[in-house]
Amino acid sequence: MANNHKSIYSALAANLVIALTKFIAGAFTNSSSMISEGIHSTVDTANQLLLLYGIKRSRKPADESHPFGYGKELYFWSFVVSILIFGLGGALSIYQGILHIIKPEVMKDPFWNYIVLILSLIFEGTSLFIAVKEFNKTRNGLRWWDAIIKSKDPGSFLVVFEDGAAVAGLLVVMILMGISHWLQIPELDGLASVIVGLILVFVSLILARESRSLLMGEGIAPETREKIAKLAEKDTAVVRTKSILSTYQSPEEVVLMLIIDFEDHLDTEEITETIHRIRDHIKNEFPFVRFVIIQPE
Repeated sequence: MANNHKSIYSALAANLVIALTKFIAGAFTNSSSMISEGIHSTVDTANQLLLLYGIKRSRKPADESHPFGYGKELYFWSFVVSILIFGLGGALSIYQGILHIIKPEVMKDPFWNYIVLILSLIFEGTSLFIAVKEFNKTRNGLRWWDAIIKSKDPGSFLVVFEDGAAVAGLLVVMILMGISHWLQIPELDGLASVIVGLILVFVSLILARESRSLLMGEGIAPETREKIAKLAEKDTAVVRTKSILSTYQSPEEVVLMLIIDFEDHLDTEEITETIHRIRDHIKNEFPFVRFVIIQPE
């Protein structure tokens, strides 16, 4: 969940060091793809800071203007991160690559580029390993894509996607840079930059889709709704659960509303007691449900 920052901090530390070394190597060797990789790492560094800021903001206590709390701040900043990956990471890398394809420049000795890329691959690979390990703890046996779709914590899968894109980009740059230098085809260096940009655009679209869904008010899973309905209907005062409405305020907070048909012979006091009883049962069974509103039919 969002309270586990290990993968975010490891990605932040890796990207901060790597971004500087990539820019230096790119400037010395006149490599478009290295400059694009530097842009990529800089954007990733900013993204980790924004995620940490979003997590901090999402934990602000509820007040009069936000009675259900500030949990959706995390979803908002995750969406901002996906836009940054698209605009600053993907678009700039593609633009940089196209410029070097149109006006190719012969790369100088790429020795230092390879040193930086190998070190970057080690750091990014380590960060990816940590991110995957942390994400696996939340999967509960689900397949990867199903776990991403059902996850309500964008911080967990966002870092996995970022680090995965970083490792893929590094491999592309290493291969095409080597071929470019070996065959003296400088356009391939620009092509590497374009491919890195396309990888980032693809990742950003997936992240934007998931973040947008959460930001717009995604509810609990159908199987969870069914369990809650059955839990409420176990009470002898309940005829049936007519409707369940829900929305995630944060990865750990759900607002739940139940419309319940009670037995006709119950008076107001008995219905009130039943509502308190059902609310307690739901909160005990599902700790992430923080607010339960029960409306008699």
